[in-house]
Amino acid sequence: MYKLNNNLIALLCFCSVCLLSCQSTEDAEEEASTYQKWHKMTLSFEGPQTSEQAEDNPFLNYRLLVSFTHEDKTYEVPGFYAADGNAAESSAENGNIWQVHFTPDAEGEWNYAVSFRQGDSIAVSDDSQAGEAVAFDGSSGSFTVSPSDKEGRDLRAKGRLQYIGERYLRFAETKEYYLKGGTDSPENLLGYEDFDGTYFGSDEEQREGEAAADKDMHRYEDHVQDWHEGDPGWQNGKGKGLIGAFNYLAEKGMNSAYFLTLNIGGDGKDVWPYTGYDERYRFDCSKLAQWEKVLSHADSLGIMLHIVIQETENELLLDGGDTGTQRKLYFRELIARFAHHLAVTWNMGEENGYADFTPNAQNDAQRKAMMSYIKQTDPYKNFVVLHTHAAPTHRYEILDALLGFKDLDGPSLQISPPRDVHEETKHWIAASEEAGKQWVVNLDEIGPHYHGVLPDNIDPEHDTVRYESLWGNLMAGGGGAEWYFGYKFPNDDLNAETFRTRNNIWDQTRFALNFFHEHLPFWEMQAADTLVDAEGAYCFAKPGEVYAIYTRYGAATQLDLEDYEGAYQVQWYNPQTGEGLSDGSVSEVRGPGEVALGAPPSAPKEDWVILVKPLEKQ
Repeated sequence: MYKLNNNLIALLCFCSVCLLSCQSTEDAEEEASTYQKWHKMTLSFEGPQTSEQAEDNPFLNYRLLVSFTHEDKTYEVPGFYAADGNAAESSAENGNIWQVHFTPDAEGEWNYAVSFRQGDSIAVSDDSQAGEAVAFDGSSGSFTVSPSDKEGRDLRAKGRLQYIGERYLRFAETKEYYLKGGTDSPENLLGYEDFDGTYFGSDEEQREGEAAADKDMHRYEDHVQDWHEGDPGWQNGKGKGLIGAFNYLAEKGMNSAYFLTLNIGGDGKDVWPYTGYDERYRFDCSKLAQWEKVLSHADSLGIMLHIVIQETENELLLDGGDTGTQRKLYFRELIARFAHHLAVTWNMGEENGYADFTPNAQNDAQRKAMMSYIKQTDPYKNFVVLHTHAAPTHRYEILDALLGFKDLDGPSLQISPPRDVHEETKHWIAASEEAGKQWVVNLDEIGPHYHGVLPDNIDPEHDTVRYESLWGNLMAGGGGAEWYFGYKFPNDDLNAETFRTRNNIWDQTRFALNFFHEHLPFWEMQAADTLVDAEGAYCFAKPGEVYAIYTRYGAATQLDLEDYEGAYQVQWYNPQTGEGLSDGSVSEVRGPGEVALGAPPSAPKEDWVILVKPLEKQ
């Protein structure tokens, strides 16, 4: 964060306001003129001297809201207590600084107006006049925003990733449709020793698959080598392992990462935003400021933040599952601190709902209430999903009741066995469309739970995962996949210390995403498996315009061109190696009707993707 010109400082009685500039990964000062579209900026306010443990709780009994206005648009953005305003470095628990993060989405002049009020539980009140105005309430100002200077994978070049009522998310600036590929493990990614206040919080007896009581915090030492000069850190070199881990994922072409922000009572018992394991109303300012440094770096790498707000074991932890004071306060703090990031998924719960092994669960009304609260409170209306159980019975029971619900944008599918991925993805795409709200259907975990995606030294080819899960989702019209590491194998879902153990699946995921982006108008295409006759083959098509066929082991394949006439080029792509398009035994076919696509260029026992396009469009 960087201080700006004094002419943006407004003095009110005994408090002052400083407008801070967009945060980059470097800590060099910038002037107000460097405000840029899609870059984070921060307003800091000097208010009452208090602390995390003050009797008059600064998180609950104060409410900061800032209205940002540009022409005909207004964002009501919640703020937060920030201790001394530099807690990531100082580990401060007390101070007189409140802050608000904002990401402007338009160039030109913006205005802001501040509401700061005090009262019992006012932070979770919807009444704009609740409590009393205090300190810097009524402050206002303006600033000017210029175009972003970023390019490439940096999200500040692409704009906010948005749900737009279609099968795919889309970037607001570039209008590029998004397909995700990334990591689902470790779920306790933020259980990292370099974060303040991070420790194993329970001595309860652990069940199979949970963390051991003597577990160490994550260190990610293997990824220190991936940290680069100029990358962020804190407190004289902390953070290099986790920052390096994000660098590694981005360099492998991954663009999403799944992580819990609350696993009290869950599997890992080492991640929470509070000042302690047993606290529910007070937040650790320095820990959350350090999280923010890491997550801001993820923005620069083009990585979507898949924020999972609870586990199946703890979905009744806050307010007994209701959206009461505890849950609202928790959501509000997450939104105030992290909703400004340009690619956010709010996942309303890992394995949410009843199952035999987790009978104490939220009900449908409770699920809907928390989704609605987070949608209403988040000024940016970020993407909202719900992670399912693996068993079809539980998945259908919960998701069927949510079809058409206005505040849910899609399922976060957990599926076991993987062979069901393709048909399940097609089902939820069609069912949600019919219900009146099209879902983005992502695959976020494959079972069985003890297996997941195996390390490369056990399963170097990843044939089943690649075919049934990765391409199974994409060729059905799904939004992409993240990879879960089963708990019975090294570097598992709770104890993973290096992402290099799954190097090959990152590569194969990148190959798939590249193929879709480079060769297909996938947002205009549909699953069309009935157009091909090879057993187990997938077909994804915009009939008459483009066809992609995934065929197992180079099996002989016929494509039905239906009534579409003319000459079509036939090319082959190897999804395991990512090698470019090449000719097979048949390079051209003519419609209408069924046509034989021939044999692949080589290695007929490998899987292949066949690309068929009209010759005149080449």
